[in-house]
Amino acid sequence: QVQLVESGGGLVQPGGSLNLSCAASGSIPRINIMGWYRQAPGKQRELVATITTTGSSINYEDSVKGRFTISRDNAKKMVYLQMNSLKPEDTAVYYCNLHRPYPIPYNYWGQGTQVTVSS
Repeated sequence: QVQLVESGGGLVQPGGSLNLSCAASGSIPRINIMGWYRQAPGKQRELVATITTTGSSINYEDSVKGRFTISRDNAKKMVYLQMNSLKPEDTAVYYCNLHRPYPIPYNYWGQGTQVTVSS
């Protein structure tokens, strides 16, 4: 089993910044893809950013490109999401995800952290 715990959410004004952290523990697969997803009220959960085990491949949802940066520290079992130039439309619950590609694909989720962008 894998446990994921997010932190760093909060209330920020438009144009501000937040840095989300996700601490992983348990039986972490050697090969995995970690990512951040978000879900706004009344909307489906959507991908924000993903990063492969070595960081060699990173993907961002179009609306956050150039504003958000995902990174990971495998030694510390951490993944981060630096969010700059925040907009009200970034308001959502942000979830940390660990995807195990094999032997059987499986997704682990954190409980989420609220990010509210408002003046």
